[in-house]
Amino acid sequence: MPQPVRILVVEDDGDINRLLCDIVRRSGYLPQPAFSGTEAMLHLEREAWDMILLDLMLPGMDGEEILAHVAARSQAPVLILSAKLENATKIELLRSGADDYITKPFDIEEVSARIDSHLRRYRRMSGAAVADTLAHKDLTADLEARSVRANGTEVPLTAREYEIVALMLSAPRKVFTKANLFASVWKEPYHGDENTINVHMSNIRSKLAKADPDGDYIETVWGMGYRLKP
Repeated sequence: MPQPVRILVVEDDGDINRLLCDIVRRSGYLPQPAFSGTEAMLHLEREAWDMILLDLMLPGMDGEEILAHVAARSQAPVLILSAKLENATKIELLRSGADDYITKPFDIEEVSARIDSHLRRYRRMSGAAVADTLAHKDLTADLEARSVRANGTEVPLTAREYEIVALMLSAPRKVFTKANLFASVWKEPYHGDENTINVHMSNIRSKLAKADPDGDYIETVWGMGYRLKP
């Protein structure tokens, strides 16, 4: 059984920290809050993490020092979340080892999509951390061949349909909103074009049903989005 993805959330503002932990949890991952640079360092020295969400202005030790520590010892992606807007600051941090820079106030769906995106890239790059396939029940995705099988039968998906299925397989417990799917797969801002997502999901379900008539892989969570059926 695969180990759960664990994300260290370093943010001294209690409300923002709780919000970020909720985003991580809804994405199907396990958050660990840290409210100071000193507390974050204790967690970093004791355990390995799959990702770090990092504020810059922290008590005890600032975010730049923590970034330098992580960059020297780990390949885990670091996503900076900060109210600092200067381009020079962003460029310096990205060159110092940060994988992304998200400006506060942030959009919840954007943060969720970026977490998913960087974790997928991290899995692909980390040979020890990534398998060649993603699987849930009888649904599998071959990451090298970019193909999907349902109960052993190959499913003839388009490139976008494959990306949607692979994204959902990367976080089987997560409920993906339409905005989240659009931002992750189309990599464009979502402007409420529900028909695009609806058509793709309908096509995917139809193709899965043809490949495995007895299977039931994707469910609609009304008012929220889609997820793989538990």
